[in-house]
Amino acid sequence: MDLRFSRTELEFRDRLRAWLADTVPRLPAQPHWDDWPARRRYDTAWQRQLFEAGYAGVDWPAEHGGLGATPTEQLIFLEETAKARAPYVGANFVGLLHAGPTLITEGTEEQRSRHLPGILCGDDVWCQGFSEPDAGSDLASLRTAAVRDGDRYVVNGRKVWTSMAQVADYCELLVRTDPAAPRHQGISWLILPMDTPGIEVRPLRTATATSEFSELVLDGVRVPAANRVGAENDGWRVAMVTFAFERGTAFIGELVESRGMLAEIVRIARSTPDRAGGLLWDDPGLRREAGRFSAELHGLWALIRKNVSEASAGLVPVEGASVFKLGFTENRQRLGDLAAHVLGRAGLTMSDRLVEDRVAKLAYTIAAGTSQIQKNILAERVLGLPKER
Repeated sequence: MDLRFSRTELEFRDRLRAWLADTVPRLPAQPHWDDWPARRRYDTAWQRQLFEAGYAGVDWPAEHGGLGATPTEQLIFLEETAKARAPYVGANFVGLLHAGPTLITEGTEEQRSRHLPGILCGDDVWCQGFSEPDAGSDLASLRTAAVRDGDRYVVNGRKVWTSMAQVADYCELLVRTDPAAPRHQGISWLILPMDTPGIEVRPLRTATATSEFSELVLDGVRVPAANRVGAENDGWRVAMVTFAFERGTAFIGELVESRGMLAEIVRIARSTPDRAGGLLWDDPGLRREAGRFSAELHGLWALIRKNVSEASAGLVPVEGASVFKLGFTENRQRLGDLAAHVLGRAGLTMSDRLVEDRVAKLAYTIAAGTSQIQKNILAERVLGLPKER
């Protein structure tokens, strides 16, 4: 593992910083957070700018439109764009961070040639159809059925918490193709075109009033067998590859954001009077808590570097991804508690960004595999403890 940047990587960072400094200030205002057609247009337009500038899919193969750079340069890209307050991947996140890397690792040459260019240039938006009303944390109990009929699968079932479904072109879909097989062995990973007849999208309203998530109802949906990624009934293993990418690097932007959030909390504490006539920052307990958060965030960043270093060696950092996902999401929720403590009565209103963030991030320890699931993975794969019955 090498945690230092090479000269080439530092030169890449400097070029990227210069491009961001010139480009980001000239971007149009972002649309309303719940106007999904407008957000799709905005996010895909930004992705097109990245593509044309040579910054789309930094670590993707050059033959599929990427830069062919190292995973470390991709890490630099994510950190620098977050620092520059450039648009996040937004509506493109499932394709860029989940489906695309999975297709590179597990897809056929035809699947990669068909789908990767559209993801990179912003033409195609993806959503994820994994969770179900009765199969969230226990994803292997999913019931959405796919029955083979000639050269197609006929899919029936329901999916839930499907991000960006209302504006997506494709869905990475987990289905049960062998109901008689052990539950982890009877699952397949399909590419579902979202304009296929039989799909109903039902937007869901969250606690923060956004409709990012939807429920999918699949009624007799016919999916070409050629859209299966990996072998039939091997979808659980393919999904674990998807999860490794989702948990290992998909939160990098949020980690950089957490640093800024901690700095804002400290700024507020240093300027807010306390009841004793001093400042909130005079409290040694608060200063100690802020210092601990700072140390944890630096440790999580080092772990990200380790995971990226493993990816550079051709490994899929499953265990490291689970450690990061577990540590970061629980850290972010406790950071929200610290913000609520510092804000005091102001924390009773949803108008403050820190308060809204605290409510929204309650889902972090659930999304992409709950904290309990991450602990099970680490107990079994790292500590060698027996599996749960």
